[in-house]
Amino acid sequence: QVQLAESGGGLVQAGGSLRLSCAASGRIFSVNTMGWYRQAPGKRRELVAGITSAMRTNYSDSVKGRFTISRDIAKNTVYLQMNSLKPEDTAVYYCHLSQTLNDYWGQGTQVTVSS
Repeated sequence: QVQLAESGGGLVQAGGSLRLSCAASGRIFSVNTMGWYRQAPGKRRELVAGITSAMRTNYSDSVKGRFTISRDIAKNTVYLQMNSLKPEDTAVYYCHLSQTLNDYWGQGTQVTVSS
């Protein structure tokens, strides 16, 4: 079993920054992918950014150049540095881990960007 604990959400003005963290615990395998998804009210959950255990990253077009995903393998922790935030970034952000064909989700953390 795997547990994901997120932190770092909050309220910020447009143009500001936030850093999300997600610590994974439990049975973590060496090969996995961690990432962040988000879901705004009335919209589908969408991928924001992902990073493999080989440190390969991918981003949605809407956040490229503004968000940076990173991870600390030893701590089983993934980070999302969000800069130049926009009101349209407002959503609940979910941490995700995928390994051995299983998917795990965090409880979500609210990010609200005011204009």
